[in-house]
Formats: sequence, C-alpha cells, structure tokens
Amino acid sequence: MNRLHITGTVCKPAKLETSPSGIEHLLLTVEHRSMQPEAGMNRQSYVKLQLILSGEGLQHWLHKLTVGSEVHAEGFLHRHEDNNGLSRLVLHAQHLEQI
Repeated sequence: MNRLHITGTVCKPAKLETSPSGIEHLLLTVEHRSMQPEAGMNRQSYVKLQLILSGEGLQHWLHKLTVGSEVHAEGFLHRHEDNNGLSRLVLHAQHLEQI
C-alpha cells in the first residue's frame, strides 16, 4: 500500500502549471516538524516535501495557500526525476485541505 497523510506549513509560493496534455498541476512545498516516539525516546522529525495536486479548478488554491498556510494532504508517493537525473519523492495529493 502506498498512502501518506501529512500536515505541514507551505514554505514556498504555490505554482500552477499546465502539462502538454492540458492537465493542471498545483505545485506546493510543505515543511513538517514534529516529535515522534522511537525506541522509547522522542525524536525530532523534519520533512520538506513537494506536493502535486492535479486536475481542474486549482486556480483558487493560488490565492488561499500563501507561505505560512497550514495544510493537511493525503495521497501517494511517487518518484520524480529532474533534468540532471536526480530523483526525489513527491506526494501526489488526492485530498488537500487548509487548516
């Protein structure tokens, strides 16, 4: 199963792009910080993750999601490769809400 729920803070301005096939993609970068229990102790957790939300009608998110906005996202992880051949994990969000 490939499913991730994450809550975090938008740390870069959202961007809206349209693929060559005409699909809109909203790109967000989110930071998550928390304390997580591990081996009987608390561990500080920090993640900076790119989120992609795809579909129609995403324009309204550009005005709602500013740097510092808190969001909850749910979706699946997917590997993306840049032009230099470097790969990274990206969350393809199927559900996004501002909190």
